[in-house]
Amino acid sequence: MAGLHFDYGSKQALRDVSFDIQSGTFCALLGPNGAGKSTLVSLLTRLLVAPTGKISVAGHDLRHTPRAALGELGVVFQQPTLDLSLTVRQNLSYFAALHGMDRAGLPKRIDATLDRLGMVERADEKVRALNGGHRRRMELARSLLHEPKVLLLDEPTVGLDAAARSAITAHVHELAADGLCVLWATHLTDEVRDTDHLLVLDQGQILADGQTGDIRGDQPLSDWFLSQTGGPA
Repeated sequence: MAGLHFDYGSKQALRDVSFDIQSGTFCALLGPNGAGKSTLVSLLTRLLVAPTGKISVAGHDLRHTPRAALGELGVVFQQPTLDLSLTVRQNLSYFAALHGMDRAGLPKRIDATLDRLGMVERADEKVRALNGGHRRRMELARSLLHEPKVLLLDEPTVGLDAAARSAITAHVHELAADGLCVLWATHLTDEVRDTDHLLVLDQGQILADGQTGDIRGDQPLSDWFLSQTGGPA
């Protein structure tokens, strides 16, 4: 991503945002509420289109080859997007159909994806019967079903208890360690590890870009973040 600007009328939302994330990297996009994280997610998923700047996903230019770029992107949005009346398997099958995935071998792929998240035994349960943590795991499974190269998560632990938050965060770190490129948008410093790539966004600008441990120095990340942004930690 390079030179990204975006305005809502006279209100400037993003100013000259540029960064690069490598494969096999867990990158935390950390910023207080209102920093511009959701706007950036909307631009990455083409819900919004920036008038200037360049966005590339796995080598595909989002402006010129949007289908190829979006095909390499798995997304977990902040707001749930599940059909509560369908089972876990039915939700995933519907998603696969929307992506035009080959039906041959799909049941095995669904089972393998759910198994990795400890959800295979719940495949035939209706989503409304799942707790918040299992629903989030299911959304994560859905985002991985088409084997994307880039995983984008927008505040994925909102509303979850501490145990569920920790489990989801740990699993996504494992996905990055296995080679996936991860962009994790959050305002919670305890979800970020010292070895993570850290982008700090505030008032539409990138304040810091580097390894978390190097950025925070001798301070706890929560203290450093509060001193730089005045936002919640």
